[in-house]
Amino acid sequence: MLILGIETSCDETGIALYEAKAARLPGRLLAHVVHSQVAMHEAYGGVVPELAARDHLRRLVPLSRQVLERAGRRLADIGAVAYTEGPGLAGALLAGAAFARSLAQSLKVPAIGIHHLEGHLLSPLLGARAPQLPFVALLVSGGHTQLMRVTQVGSYELLGETLDDAAGEAFDKTAQLLGLGYPGGPALSMLAETGRPGRCKLPRPMIASGDLEFSFSGLKTAVLTLMKKEIRPEKKDLAREFVDAVVEVLVAKCGLAMAKTGLTQLVVAGGVGANKQLRAALNDRAARAGFEVFYPAAELCTDNGAMIAFAAALRIQAGKITPDPNHAFSVRPRWDLAALG
Repeated sequence: MLILGIETSCDETGIALYEAKAARLPGRLLAHVVHSQVAMHEAYGGVVPELAARDHLRRLVPLSRQVLERAGRRLADIGAVAYTEGPGLAGALLAGAAFARSLAQSLKVPAIGIHHLEGHLLSPLLGARAPQLPFVALLVSGGHTQLMRVTQVGSYELLGETLDDAAGEAFDKTAQLLGLGYPGGPALSMLAETGRPGRCKLPRPMIASGDLEFSFSGLKTAVLTLMKKEIRPEKKDLAREFVDAVVEVLVAKCGLAMAKTGLTQLVVAGGVGANKQLRAALNDRAARAGFEVFYPAAELCTDNGAMIAFAAALRIQAGKITPDPNHAFSVRPRWDLAALG
């Protein structure tokens, strides 16, 4: 079955074609494209929901045609249309859902609503080196920082999550404090690579709490406090200390999760999962503690249609899809992953 995947949860329009097979971990990714709205939102210092929704509407048709052309397939070849049902920005989600549902109805094929975080969670399974179920997953995507136990497709147990800001939010807010613009996370990580470790000191929130909860809001406050001092550290050194602090907390909590669950495989998914410092530190911890770490391909760390199509393929295989003959639909701006069946 050929599955068209559509992702429009925030400020990236992702379209992909995935060819599902009957075998376990089926099929192959035929083509995918992502259009980023960063340039449009940069002038506002953040995502403007109304502009995001309108831009998705402009991009969906041409990007779908582009993917079909790259894959050498026709519209009539599509056997199912998968789309992000939530969580995300309501208007952006509606743009993708309306397009997906209308297309599916015109083609007389199933339309499948997918949880955005489930897409991220399962995306490392697309790689040549893929984990085996069950595993522990660190989700670090946008406004989410969570540790999950993944038993099977649709069976997710929340082990711990952030009590305030997510890691990605802390990156972006700290980047704004340092004058690095929007989106600031990648720029902050690059600046940190030139900084000198230990030149200033930031807290490691909840690193010794003994549980699997996170807290990152205090980090940006600590950065602001250092910047207000008469003798302030260089931006590159402050960026390095900030990244080191976040990475140390994430790695410590992942290590604790592996010890508590007794599992030997850790999956890291979401935008922050592309951070070089985090990957290096996790790989080092895994080598010393005796567990394996799996990451999605760098191009699949950010939002994309491939993960949505792939998640739909796995749900179809697991028998977890119930077609709606009435073609009624809604979106879920807030949606608890642990409640997903």
